[in-house]
Amino acid sequence: MSVLNSEEFKDLPPSQIVPRLADQGKYVCSESTMYRLLHCAQQMGHRRLERVPRKVSKPRALVATEPDQVYCWDITYLPTQVRGMHFYLYLFVDIFSRKIVGWQVFDCESAQLAADLLRDICERQCIPEGQLTVHSDNGSPMKGETMLATMWRLGITPSRSRPSVSNDNPYSESLFRTLKFRPQLPLGPFTDILHARRWVTDLVHWYNTEHRHSAIRFVTPTQRHAGLDGPMLAKREDVYAAARQANPNRWSATARNWHPVNEVHLNPHTPKPTENKNLRKPA
Repeated sequence: MSVLNSEEFKDLPPSQIVPRLADQGKYVCSESTMYRLLHCAQQMGHRRLERVPRKVSKPRALVATEPDQVYCWDITYLPTQVRGMHFYLYLFVDIFSRKIVGWQVFDCESAQLAADLLRDICERQCIPEGQLTVHSDNGSPMKGETMLATMWRLGITPSRSRPSVSNDNPYSESLFRTLKFRPQLPLGPFTDILHARRWVTDLVHWYNTEHRHSAIRFVTPTQRHAGLDGPMLAKREDVYAAARQANPNRWSATARNWHPVNEVHLNPHTPKPTENKNLRKPA
């Protein structure tokens, strides 16, 4: 232990200490023995000469019960004809209705451009202060001072994912995949920014007004955002009830679920399962 905690080796793991001792013509013990001794002395936590990893907690759980409560946004690349250069699609989505409430294509990533887009969305949607929470990842446009100052002035609560954890922003990631796997995506790169904007315009119109989204009982995001999904789903339920009454032998115990989705969660807290020791079977 005196060798392991010496000034020369105090910041090194056994895998680095053993070859250095061998170069000095010394053999103290095996590498596994060093690990065992360090483990018994509770010195295996952090031995490398580097910054201790910062513990990042999971983002605050959010729930939306109506439109314009929780937005997610992100930026994705669109290919250009110049290798290594891209256009950037900024896209905001309402997690309750799945409606794309705002988007734009730019030739760079900028907190100022993102702030201008968010300000325009809030004006068009008539969102009052203190109502909206906007979730994003940890990119520089999301954490830029201009973006944060704009959110503060608009009374918007910021929320961010953990570093390098894409699951914390699932709605944006899923939406980008849906858009990029549509047949309308050009086989080649976009010729210019106008070409990219026209493509996104058509895709957003399809997604908002034609696409029946499976997570909101197969209504369009525009219908859901306008509050039209309730009467539509009630009508579907009446159709199924009449069909079941006309021929009950063809129906099982459970019919299709047409009940509206009243709550949408983002990063909900899932309690860890606790093992009941009394139910353990003897080995």
